[in-house]
This record gives sequence, C-alpha cells and structure tokens, in this order.
Amino acid sequence: MKKINKKLLINWLSLVAILIVINIISSYFFKRFDLTADKRYTLSEHTLELLASIEQPLFIDVFLDGNFPSDIKRLQVETRQLLEEFKAYNSNIQFQFINPLAEEGDKNALIDAFYEKGMTPINITVEDKGKQSQEIVFPWAIAYSGEKDTKVPLLKNMMGASTEEKVISSVQHLEYAFANAIATVSKEKSKKVVVLKGNGQPEDVFIGDALKQIRDNYFIAPFTLDSVAANPEKVLKQLQGYDLAIMVKPTERFSDEEKLVLDQYVMSGGKMLWLMDMVSIEMDSLYNDTGTSLAYPKDLNLNDLFFKYGVRINPYLIKDIMATPISLATGAEGSATQYKQFPWFYAPMIYPSSKHPIVANLDGLKFEFTNPIDTLKNDIQKTVLLQSSPYSKGIGTPIEVSLEMVSERPEPTDFQNSGLLPVAVLLEGNFKSAFQNRVLPFKTDGYKETGTATKMIVVSDGDVIKNQLDKNYQPLELGYDKWTNTYYGNKEFILNSVNFLLDDSGLINIRSKEVNLPLLDKEKVYDNYSLAQWITIGVPITIVVFFGLLFIYIRKRIYGK
Repeated sequence: MKKINKKLLINWLSLVAILIVINIISSYFFKRFDLTADKRYTLSEHTLELLASIEQPLFIDVFLDGNFPSDIKRLQVETRQLLEEFKAYNSNIQFQFINPLAEEGDKNALIDAFYEKGMTPINITVEDKGKQSQEIVFPWAIAYSGEKDTKVPLLKNMMGASTEEKVISSVQHLEYAFANAIATVSKEKSKKVVVLKGNGQPEDVFIGDALKQIRDNYFIAPFTLDSVAANPEKVLKQLQGYDLAIMVKPTERFSDEEKLVLDQYVMSGGKMLWLMDMVSIEMDSLYNDTGTSLAYPKDLNLNDLFFKYGVRINPYLIKDIMATPISLATGAEGSATQYKQFPWFYAPMIYPSSKHPIVANLDGLKFEFTNPIDTLKNDIQKTVLLQSSPYSKGIGTPIEVSLEMVSERPEPTDFQNSGLLPVAVLLEGNFKSAFQNRVLPFKTDGYKETGTATKMIVVSDGDVIKNQLDKNYQPLELGYDKWTNTYYGNKEFILNSVNFLLDDSGLINIRSKEVNLPLLDKEKVYDNYSLAQWITIGVPITIVVFFGLLFIYIRKRIYGK
C-alpha cells in the first residue's frame, strides 16, 4: 500500500513539474490555435500589425451586456471572443461589456442620448417555438484612447434580412469594424483628401455623412478650381499636395485649363474618385403638376479626358427591372395622405458580383439616373466593380421621364442581351495625358505626357455619395432612404473606394474576409425539438455519468485488493 501511495505521489509531483515547465516555456513563446474551418479567429496580418503598434491603453466599451435572444447572443459571443483575441496579442487593449438599461433612470432619455450620438438602438422581434419576444438592443461599441474616440457599429443594416442573417453578415464585419476604429483612435492622420469645387457640385450638406466618415481617418478639405483662370500653375502645384481628389457630380462645363490641371494631377500620381452624371435630370424635378421632366445629355467637356484614360460614360439612362422603390402619394384617407411604394426603373439596385475587395460582401447599392460605362482598349488595367442586372438596358437621351413609369410592367424578354452594364470601373496603371500631341491651354514646365503609376475609380452616378436630410436639414446616414426606411450599401462602397485608392489595402482585405456561419433551419429544429434537447443536454450528462462510473470501477479494482 505504501509503494502504491509513493508511486502516486511521484506521478503527481511529476505532473506538477511538467505543468510548471510548460508555463515557464509558454511565458516566452505565444501561440494560439484556430481549429475552425473558416479560420474565423485567425486575425489578419494587418490587424496584427495594428495591434502591435498600440503603445498606450486603448479602451473599448461594448453595449451588448445582458440576456438576449439567441441571434443577438451569437453576436455578443463573437464580439467578446474577437476582443479577447485582441487583448491576448496586446494587453494595452482593455474592454468591457455594458448594459445601458441596467442602471436606474429614464430609459427614454437614455435612448435619446444614444440617438444624439448617432448610435441608434434597435427593437428586435425574435420567434422561439411560435412565441414572439421584443428586445431593445444597443448594437454599438465605443473605442477611445486619450482624447480620441469613435463609435463602432456591430450590427449591419441589410435590406429585407432577418435578424439572424444580419448577425451572420455582421460577424464577418467585426474584425474590420474594430480594426478601423482602433486605427482611427491610435494612428495619426497622414493622407490628405480634397473635394473639388467650382463646377456646380452639390453643397456639402448633401454629402455630409461621407465627408464626416472620411475625416475620421484622413485630412480632408475643399478645393475650388475657380482660380485656375488667373493662375493655373499655382493651382496645379497646390492640388499636387493632396493624395486623393474626389469629384462629385459637377454640373458646369470644365474649361481646357481646368482639364489640364486635373490631367497633370493624375500624371503626377494623384488618385481620383470620379462620381459623375452625364445626363441632366433630378428626382426633385419630377415632383410637379405634370410629374414629368426632360432628361438630356450633359456637356462637361470631359469626354476626351475619360476616353484617353480608357473609359467612356455614355449619355444614356439605365433602365433596370432590378429597381429600388420610391414612395408616392396614392390618395388620402381622412386627414392622412396615403403613400405606396413602387419600383422606379431608373434607380437600379446594384448587387456587387465582383470579388474585388472594394465590393466583396457589400449589400445592394442604390443608384439613380445612372449611365452605362464602356471600357476602351489601352494599356490601363480595368476592373469592373459594379454593373447593372442582366435585365437592364440603356435608354437614349434626350427623353421625357414621367412618374407614370411606375405603372409599367416590363417583360424580361425586352432586356435580352442588353444587361450587365458597367457603372463603376477601377483603372490602374501609367496613364497618358489627354493633351498628348495637342497645344496646351497654358504653359507649364512640369508637363508630363505619361504619368507615374496611379489609380482611379470612375462611377457613373454622382448621387451614389449623396445623403438625405432630416427635418432639421442635417445629413442622414449615407445609404439610408427615409421615404422607404431602407438601408443600402452606398456608404461602405464610398469608404472602401477611398481606403483602396489611398493604399489602405490592409483594411480592405480585412473587410473582404468571409466567415461561414450557417443559418439554423428553425423548422427542422421545431420538428425534432425533443431529439435536439437530448443531443445538447442528455448526451453530455450521459458521458459524464459514464466516465464517473468507469472511474469508480477502476478505483475499486486498484484499491480493493
């Protein structure tokens, strides 16, 4: 008996010694193993570099504490696991989960406070075995370090998606959302973005949400081309001090001097985001007594510029069966006007099909009075990022556009072999000047016929960046349609385009990461509810009891002699 006890003691001491050695070794070597098939918990290289660069405490408050329905619980668990991964790689990252409704006080005032900060709570309805429950959820987090802070959206808004589908898409988005927030509060801005003015571009309030989001990560400023007429050389040098120029829906013709400034900016390696309309018409112009307006080609004097770069924006309107809705008054009942939604075929719903990181995993986008883009043969690499549906076609202009179009019921056969029209194209390479072998409108010592390698994105819809306004004339979130209460993917597309053009490819690659979270077949679960309970609860208990009895049996065999 003493020999057995001595042997057991030696075994226990050996085990303790081994554990001590393993802990000592692990303190010098760090390794985590991700056994998931989709490598869900394997952080990207860019995220790891970002985490390694954090030298000061960075705090994250997550407003997802509490007992939630299963769908939101999954989002809560995935968020916690991701932040634990962050903290494991850098202890400067500290996080906590907070239940905003746990504290006593006026809940309505609390909800209003979240609204004022742009963090809209949601009221979700969840079904469980035929029963419905409603919960107020705050799917937001705040990251802050020093005097900087930024909000982090945890639940994506998706058209017509269930809560479960939104959660699955949001889980794919989590690493990007937190990495972007950490970069915002921990890194100093370096890249400079300019928004071009002076040719009838919309007021800032109509693109305010996009400007605000871009400003979080980059320096941003307006830049007018008005002074080109007086001193074009000075304007060109000033413009060349910026990394990216954004052209948003100009309505006035460009002079040759202004064109040369833009051309030489590109030749010097400047990046461009062109958001253009080549047909003149606005939705507001249709809301008159006749409900009609004339759509006609817009002459901006830029066709030769785009032609030289390798694209042509045709002055047609894309008519697409895959259309977004508009809300129109259909009559009155009592004192309340009745509204009904109709498909508006000149506002295509663009679903990204390209696997390019700019548009990968994007929700549908809303375009309005957009034009088809032709890609032309030259040495520039071209990537079609977005295109219309197979059931679309170009309509020549000038043409009268009427709201009565909502009563049309077009047949798919009317669109055979005419769809898949490009509406956003990425161009990369060494561009050739549009003024090659031409007389220059002004003399410049630094004129280049062939530019250094750069890239640009051409989008044939200036409204893709346009946000609506609330009742106080303040910008609403880009991509939100207040008339139909629908969210579109416009905001992510614009931000991804800016990030890509400014070489923040690390963030873009994080965003395109795919996580495989299969949807639960609820009907099958209901049909096999007892079996599911037995598998999830009964089987583990049975295994524990079996090994417990086996341990007792073995112990009696050893010590019963």
